[in-house]
Amino acid sequence: MRRKKRSLGNCEGISRRDSLVLGLGGLVAGGFCGALRATAASASQTGTGGNRQADACILIWMDGGPSHYETFDPKPEAPAEIRGQFSTIATQTPGIQFSQLLTRLAAISNDLAIVRSIRHDQGNHGAGNHYMMTGAPPRIPVGCGAFVSFHPSLGSVVSHQVGAPQGMPAYFSIPNMSRSGGPHFLGAKHAPFVVPDSPNSSSFRVRDVTLPGGLSEGRFESRQAIRAEVDKMLRITDAAAGDPVVAADEFFSQGLQLISSAEAQAAFDIHREPDSVRDAYGRNSFGQRALLARRLVSAGVPFVTLYHGGWDHHRDLFNAFESKVPPFEATIAALVEDLKQQGMLERTMVIALGEFGRTPKINKDGGRDHWSNAMSVMFAGGGTPGGQVIGATDRQGYAAVERVLSPENFVSTVYTKLGIDPGQLMYSPDGRPVHLVSDATPISELMG
Repeated sequence: MRRKKRSLGNCEGISRRDSLVLGLGGLVAGGFCGALRATAASASQTGTGGNRQADACILIWMDGGPSHYETFDPKPEAPAEIRGQFSTIATQTPGIQFSQLLTRLAAISNDLAIVRSIRHDQGNHGAGNHYMMTGAPPRIPVGCGAFVSFHPSLGSVVSHQVGAPQGMPAYFSIPNMSRSGGPHFLGAKHAPFVVPDSPNSSSFRVRDVTLPGGLSEGRFESRQAIRAEVDKMLRITDAAAGDPVVAADEFFSQGLQLISSAEAQAAFDIHREPDSVRDAYGRNSFGQRALLARRLVSAGVPFVTLYHGGWDHHRDLFNAFESKVPPFEATIAALVEDLKQQGMLERTMVIALGEFGRTPKINKDGGRDHWSNAMSVMFAGGGTPGGQVIGATDRQGYAAVERVLSPENFVSTVYTKLGIDPGQLMYSPDGRPVHLVSDATPISELMG
C-alpha cells in the first residue's frame, strides 16, 4: 500500500513524518532537553571572525523553486510564451526592473542586491534543495521528493561555529525544517529548533517554554532540589567516566534555564509588539513568523530559516502569483525596513531564494517547470551593498551567461559574512576530513 503524502506544494509532496522536527516538548519525557541540544555550540567553536560583517542571518526559503521571470528577472522583450502575463516595473534603483507584483520590494531596491546568475545541475527538489542549503551537490542521484542529508546545512554549521546566547537555540526553522536543513555529521545538537505553530494566533506561545499548568514555581524548584539529591546518590558525577546521563544533564540544565529566562520569554512573546508593527508585517502566518524571526535575531540568535512553501507552479502560475506574491513580498519589505529602522540591518542578512528557477517556456497548463540553469537570489543587510544586480541571464532567461555563479559561491558568501571560513576542514565522527565548501570563493560584489 502506498503511503499517503501530505503535500506542501511540491510536485512530489512531503510527509510531515519525513521531517526532523525538534520542539520544546515533553519536559518529563526528556524531549525538552533533547531539543536544547541545539544550543550546545561551544564558545571555542568560532569561525575566523576577522572579516565578519554580520551577526545573524534570516534565510527565507521559498520551497518548490520560485520563477525568476515573475520575480527579479523579468524578460519584457521576450516572446509572450516566455515573457508571461505580467509587465515590469521600475525600482528605486535606476536601470533595475522587477516583475510588476513586487511593488514593495521595488520601492526599497537600494537596500537590496539581486543575484541573477546562479546555476547548477540539480533539477529536482531533493537534490536542488540539498545543493542550495549546503553548498554540496548530492553524491548520488536522488528523487524529486527525497529528503537528502549528505552534508551539514547552513543553519547547522552556523550553530556549530557561532553558537548562541545562553539558554537559547542557535538555529531556528519556522514553521518546519526544509528537507536538507539538518546537521548531518555535526549531530542532533545542531539540528534546528522548530516552531510549528502560527504566531498569528491570539493564543500563540512556544510550546512548553513555560512551566506546566498547575505547577507553581515553588513546587518546580522543590522538585529540582529533590532530583539533585537523588542524582548525588545514584549517578557518577565524573563526566570523564563516561556516564551518558551526566552529559544529558547539561542539556537538562539548559532546558530549565530557558524556562526561567526572562530574556527568552521576551523573545518568544510576539504579543509585546505594537499593533502598528504587527500590521506592517501582515496579519497572516508568514508575516507574524517573519516578525518572530526579527525578535529572535534581536535576542542574539544567529540563524533563522523562514520556510515558505508552495512555489512549485507547474500549472496556473499567474493566478497563483496574483494572490500569493503581494502579501509575501510586503512582509519581506517590512522585515528589511524594520531591521533598518532598529539599526539592525547592517548586522543582519536577509536572503530569499528557492532550490532553482523555472522553465523559460510556459507549459500547456499555464505553469513553468523545474529549471536549474537560471535562478535569482535576493540579499539585503549584513554589510551587503544595495541597489545592484549581480550577473545576468540571456535575453530570454534560459541560462545564466554573465558572472555565472554556483551554490558553492552562494553558501561561501553567507559563511564569510558571518565570520566562518568556508574553506576549512571539518571532521566526521569517523575522523574523515571534509571541506566545508569545495569552492570557498564568496560573491565579491556582496561583500562590501
